Amino acid sequence: MDHDMPGMTMSPPLASSGDGGGHTMMGSSMAHMTFFWGKNSEILFSGWPGTRTGMYVLALIFVFALAFIVELLSSYLQRAKKVNALVRTLVHGLRIGLAYLVMLALMSFNAGVFIVAVVGHSVGFLVFGSRVFKRFCGDSDKAGYDNRVGC
Repeated sequence: MDHDMPGMTMSPPLASSGDGGGHTMMGSSMAHMTFFWGKNSEILFSGWPGTRTGMYVLALIFVFALAFIVELLSSYLQRAKKVNALVRTLVHGLRIGLAYLVMLALMSFNAGVFIVAVVGHSVGFLVFGSRVFKRFCGDSDKAGYDNRVGC
């Protein structure tokens, strides 16, 4: 008795690429599904950063900057109480879009990307969200900031 359905074929088994990286299936590379260390990964875009160390470092700086900017925009939204609702909505949309980019970068499962994303958010919070640096305090009434938040 044949249990195969017409038109249905089994895909070939996955074969290890042998380089310690991902697995290949019919010549195409599949993404990692566990954290790994190494500069050979794809972050956000196909083929980027590739296999060059300099491009990997640039990708890490980019992810750090994205996470840092997310914290800057979060702080702005908390402090800017007198700003137009449309501006607040646009800043919120930008913040969410950048946060999703950080999340997509983390989906590369590269441990270096994970570390710089956490450090970027932490440093951004230290600078903009904590009371360690009171950069936006002082003349906050002129800029539309609420003096009671974070100052």
